[in-house]
Amino acid sequence: MKRTAKSIFGAGLLTAALALTACGGSDDAGQKSAEDKPVQIGITQIVEHDALNAAREGFKKALKENGYEDAVFDEQNAQGDQATATTIASKFASDKKDLILAIATPTAQAAAQSIQDIPILITAVTEPEEAGLVDSWEEPGANLTGTSDLNPVEKQLGLITELAPDAKSIGVVYSSGEVNSEVQVELARQAAKKMGLELKEATVTNSSEVQQAANSLDVDVMYVPTDNVVVSALKSVVQVAESKKMPLIVADTGSVEGGGIATYGIDYEKLGYQTGMMAIKVLEGEDPATMPIETLEEVQLILNPAAAKRMGVTIPDELLEKADQVIK
Repeated sequence: MKRTAKSIFGAGLLTAALALTACGGSDDAGQKSAEDKPVQIGITQIVEHDALNAAREGFKKALKENGYEDAVFDEQNAQGDQATATTIASKFASDKKDLILAIATPTAQAAAQSIQDIPILITAVTEPEEAGLVDSWEEPGANLTGTSDLNPVEKQLGLITELAPDAKSIGVVYSSGEVNSEVQVELARQAAKKMGLELKEATVTNSSEVQQAANSLDVDVMYVPTDNVVVSALKSVVQVAESKKMPLIVADTGSVEGGGIATYGIDYEKLGYQTGMMAIKVLEGEDPATMPIETLEEVQLILNPAAAKRMGVTIPDELLEKADQVIK
């Protein structure tokens, strides 16, 4: 069954249209046209990389498989530029989309600042409260809700004990302008302290700085969080790790496929799908202000033996046997 926009916001517009019709005489054709209009969804994404792309496709899949097969998706990418993200959000507002999907923290912030009367679903945002997007995880409080990709950072760094038991230091490169990354790096600091490891940091402002920053760190292991700037330039970190023969542990499945050795990560397509199911609830009348931010509890151990070999690392058999997925 094909469904159309029935959100609280859309319902309000429809009510207004019906009221105008009542004042101006009968116009059944006009009413039907408004009610049957396919849902118009604006998707804004900060950069292209595997994890964010998977979240986007999972979101679309959820709608297509659950009655919104005719939904129209206006997909825009800010190419890492915050000003462009704001322009995209403003355009979606003026277009009066039925719903917005904002992928990653910078685009979610741009959407939240530009759009107050259209529901916004977010995904791949690590800490929405810290980013100023919601009043709280339990009750977002405005026109925005969605899913977080908060990763088990301590569990991910725990892989060091099996892949590089003699390691004394960890290096992390992250974007200084991304709240998402600051939260993860703070978790990494706490985890490293518990493990008796030194955490060395290097910050970047854009993807062209990533390789130099990675090279500047004299460490035993590298860790890449779900930082959109760094993940979009992952190849350069992989090159550094391979040239220095040190393990590269990453925070998402796509980055293992892209050349990292290992992660305990979430499936971003499933995260996007979950966000899509929340979007359907909003389109059918649920208030995003009272819909708690959701997470994906299931994490999977993903290993890439070929990448490990290029970095001079042997993955223990015990770890391979525990893996949920081994990249071939």
